[in-house]
Amino acid sequence: MSARITAAVFTSHVPAIGAALDQGKTDEPYWQPLFAGYEPSKEWMRDNTPDAIVLVFNDHATAFSLDMIPTFAIGTASSYAVADEGWGPRPVPEVRGHPDLAAHIAHSVIQQDFDLTIVNRMAVDHGLTVPLSLMFGQPDAWPCPIIPVAVNVVQYPVPSGQRCLDLGKAIRNAIESYDDSLDVQVWGTGGMSHQLQGPRAGLINADFDAAFLDTLIADPARLAAMPHVEYLREAGSEGIELVMWLIARGAMGDLAGRPAPSVEHRFYHVPASNTAVGHLILTEPDSET
Repeated sequence: MSARITAAVFTSHVPAIGAALDQGKTDEPYWQPLFAGYEPSKEWMRDNTPDAIVLVFNDHATAFSLDMIPTFAIGTASSYAVADEGWGPRPVPEVRGHPDLAAHIAHSVIQQDFDLTIVNRMAVDHGLTVPLSLMFGQPDAWPCPIIPVAVNVVQYPVPSGQRCLDLGKAIRNAIESYDDSLDVQVWGTGGMSHQLQGPRAGLINADFDAAFLDTLIADPARLAAMPHVEYLREAGSEGIELVMWLIARGAMGDLAGRPAPSVEHRFYHVPASNTAVGHLILTEPDSET
């Protein structure tokens, strides 16, 4: 029996969220509404913990720098240290990998004409650890292996939305050809609208964010055709991170002619450190419990 994708999870990965968790500020008035929005997701995850997660994120100049910028990279290591981003590593568990499944995905996706960079050692930053904390809380160990997929959305040129959606389809093909009955989730992280510098620093566009979530659910092909300049204009310079959500969306079965996914949970909140926070869980119909 082959592996299957059971759900896609989408979430922002704001670094201040990790700091609030690590410093015990989750019940403070500023933060409490945000963390309350993830409580249904944590409860759902307790009942639907997968055997592995393919987690799409962007590195923030910790594993990679301007010396080397892969467009798409996949981690194939057995474990990943938590990065020191300038104030010490977050006090969260080391990330355990799944080398065999990761190697299979790399082989399959490259044979589908995607040029992945193979990474056998890297530290992972808040782009990966904050989503884990939001979905799993603060355990002594993460409950399943993680396969990191890093995407360059920091230094132009960055991949198109169509390329990201197609990569998600290739990842689905890879997972479904893996000869082990694993339940796998694919996560897309980053966004939503935000800009961290320049005259528009602090920009949040709630109307754009709501429309993006609606279209991600109902018509991801339309988002795949959205040019980068529209992300920049409507969602700010860091809003381009949303193309990573299209990788997770591309992994859902409806884009291969199967039934549409179901919305398990949807949440939106502003602000979180001058950033819009979006969150969505989509489940495959044959995996619902």
